[in-house]
Amino acid sequence: MDLLEHRGKSLFAGAGLPVLASRLALSPEEAQAAAGELGLPVVVKAQAKTGGRGKAGGIRVCATEVEVASATADILAMTIRGHGVSCVLVEEAVEIARELYLAISSSRAQRGPLLIFSAEGGVDIEEVARRHPAALVRTPVDPLLGLCDYQVRDVVAAAALDPELAGPDGTPAKQSLGGVVRSLWRLYRDSDATLCEINPLVITTFGEVVCLDSKVTIDDNALYRHAELKAESDAGAEDREARARKAGLAFVALDGDIGVLGNGAGLVMSIIDQIAAAGGSAADFCDLGGGARAEVVAAALDVILSTGTVSALLVSIFGGITRCDEVARGLVQVLGQSSVDVPVVVRLDGNAAFEGRAVLAEARLPGLTVAASAAEAVRLAVAAAASPAGPDTRRED
Repeated sequence: MDLLEHRGKSLFAGAGLPVLASRLALSPEEAQAAAGELGLPVVVKAQAKTGGRGKAGGIRVCATEVEVASATADILAMTIRGHGVSCVLVEEAVEIARELYLAISSSRAQRGPLLIFSAEGGVDIEEVARRHPAALVRTPVDPLLGLCDYQVRDVVAAAALDPELAGPDGTPAKQSLGGVVRSLWRLYRDSDATLCEINPLVITTFGEVVCLDSKVTIDDNALYRHAELKAESDAGAEDREARARKAGLAFVALDGDIGVLGNGAGLVMSIIDQIAAAGGSAADFCDLGGGARAEVVAAALDVILSTGTVSALLVSIFGGITRCDEVARGLVQVLGQSSVDVPVVVRLDGNAAFEGRAVLAEARLPGLTVAASAAEAVRLAVAAAASPAGPDTRRED
């Protein structure tokens, strides 16, 4: 479960990490009041579960209350990478001397936690990783031993801070940075997180070390140990991943424009890889699992299509426990009763595939094409997403 920035910073504060004073606002009036409490200037930040907020105009520095109200109104009307903005965080502004990057994530390659640090942070951290991979400190953390002192020292050394630099209270910046690394590890461990990221982690002109942003992802399977977070997850019906969880689906939002629906994680990942190889880009990972009924298929389609950013939908089912005719009925239920205006490509094989194709043929749904194979389905979906005219229905021999 991804947390919004303000919720992540609440966890940060509880773990002893340095964050700025801030207020959550749902309207321009509330944002103005928050700015009055905090003191100008302030930063108004879109609260959305996605990156790229700054580049999209979702983070603005405001020097007056009029600017705060105007920026809040603009940001609340935004959609950032398919995510609507329902609230903003109004936060104290600081003068930044340096931007760093710090994260602890669950690494499949390392089969455990990985500490990542860069002396360059900010909006282009991905580009820094590509251009200067050696500039990153990447250290596996033994989950039994925990974070070791030498690993903290490695991060502090890589930051190359001035030994004389200290905060207003006289605490050396190097010491503050070491404390942040240790606190972030404790938060990662105690909250059952799969990612705790600070980008940027800044050094202010006054020598303070401050977490200017937060990105926290909690392991869904551990939510039963965190009652408050679980309640937030259950209450977040407007969030696509939360809605998918309630329907019993495995769903991950991606940045492409081809919706993907399949049964079985391996099949779905294979389809996503084939889409990429064909020049397309998947908008999601959505796995129905085994034995999905028509109502589950309908729920999956609702989640996938709810953002309005999907240009084509690819449904690939290999029936085992799952019956293809049940999937077909779910497709007919959603596509026949709502105004879905994107091309849909369906591949059905396995259990009750003949019956499923018959259900689709009888429904005569406009914009729906039945493919003979997975390869053909991928070709048609990629072509449909690239062309507003819809898919080329010529089949490969």
